[in-house]
Amino acid sequence: MSEQGTLERLEPGMMIPFGGNRYTRVGEDLARDFRPGDRLLVVQETGALLRIPAQVSEVVRARVGEARRAFEALAQAEPGAVVRFYEAFADALASDAIWQQIADANDEDVRRAVARGRSTTRLKVSDKMRAGMIDGLRVWPAYAAQDRGVADRVDHGDWQVEVVRVPLGVVGFVFEGRPNVLVDACGVLASGNTAVLRIGSDALGTAEALVRHALRPALQASGLPAGAVSLVDVEDRAAGWAMFSDSRLALAVARGSGTAVMQLSSVARQAGVPVSAHGTGGAWMVADPSADAGRFERAVRYSLDRKVCNTLNVCCIVRSRVEDLMPRFLKAIDEAGAALGGTPRLHVTPAAQPYVPAGLFARQTIVRRAEGDREEPYASLLQEDQLGREWEWEETPELTVTVVESVDEAIDLFNRYSPRFVASLIAESPQAHAHFRARIDAPFVGDGFTRWVDGQYALGKPELGLSNWEHGRLLGRGGVLTGADLAAVRLVATTAVEQHR
Repeated sequence: MSEQGTLERLEPGMMIPFGGNRYTRVGEDLARDFRPGDRLLVVQETGALLRIPAQVSEVVRARVGEARRAFEALAQAEPGAVVRFYEAFADALASDAIWQQIADANDEDVRRAVARGRSTTRLKVSDKMRAGMIDGLRVWPAYAAQDRGVADRVDHGDWQVEVVRVPLGVVGFVFEGRPNVLVDACGVLASGNTAVLRIGSDALGTAEALVRHALRPALQASGLPAGAVSLVDVEDRAAGWAMFSDSRLALAVARGSGTAVMQLSSVARQAGVPVSAHGTGGAWMVADPSADAGRFERAVRYSLDRKVCNTLNVCCIVRSRVEDLMPRFLKAIDEAGAALGGTPRLHVTPAAQPYVPAGLFARQTIVRRAEGDREEPYASLLQEDQLGREWEWEETPELTVTVVESVDEAIDLFNRYSPRFVASLIAESPQAHAHFRARIDAPFVGDGFTRWVDGQYALGKPELGLSNWEHGRLLGRGGVLTGADLAAVRLVATTAVEQHR
């Protein structure tokens, strides 16, 4: 017979079972920090021990509770309230006086991030980011105003079954330090859901300013409950673990680095919460024997304008075209580097080494890293089994090039090593494209630059995240998650007389 109790303390070396037949041990730091009221999560896949301080747990539970109550109230909101929210939020961001307060908070976030040697590429707000947020908010009123009631109807004569789309409930988001994602996440209101958000600590000040000066006033002005979209204003990353372990969530959405996203996903699955993971990225491009050289060069160049998940990460050139396409490739990456005020950083597999000028391996260049500028080789060797590595760069385009015997070899490498995310084939042959699409294991497949993979750019809807197929294909939806996708299906029966089977 089992006994239950409350964990009040941890001892160094204490054995903690996980995964059914494995165990790990408590470290000295965890034992020292653990206090009565804290929670200990054991990640069953890895054995990682995660401490959630009592104060963090309380804040998160309160926010999720507010969001759950707001979800119930949202179903009774007066018509047009959600539309008014988006309009008011967009108008607030368009106000120079309000935006200045947000920009000031962002300046402070950037200053702190630089002092800590953290990346600021996606943290710093800009006029372009501001315009993108406003444009995204103005997309949703038309969608929110739609009547999405009955999706299908089956008529049985004296009774009918209707298929109706209904909201999911509370959506929990944990995402990296990108201020615009907070605004994009508000798309969940358009489909009748509510949201609890936890942003990376680097951008917390900016997020708080967005909420204080624009989001919360827009909710108030439109008559929506304050908990419809709320921010967990806690820097401790344990807030993400606490949120994703809360079974009141209808969906957990995780964005960020691959390792962090996988850990968060494990926490959610253990709690029985469905999860949408958006982690490792990096696009691949393959040059077919039929590739147009000019098209190939332009595709490379415009896939490297900045570092995001759909940026070109690996380029495969078939050996039969390497003599004319490798110079085009090197020219394109040089132009991309020059556009950002520097030079590229190239990783070369042994298969590609004979076709890259030897002088590039001896040449030194300044590479801008989050921790500061560093002198590194322009080109260096990378073994084939490292092709899956996603390069995180600031203003120095960084990528890998390899040479393959055939497009099929490139597909095999992609399916073996990549996160199975974005694949682009540069080819003039329709048969080559048909073959590529049949064999490649990716949710996003194109025939040119890779940066088209973006919810707002491709579909006209701000995205909540892009999913790869690293851990399998998605059930019933595409790799772009938007506020419009967050629905469940309800079956409603209408009978003319009492039915008996």
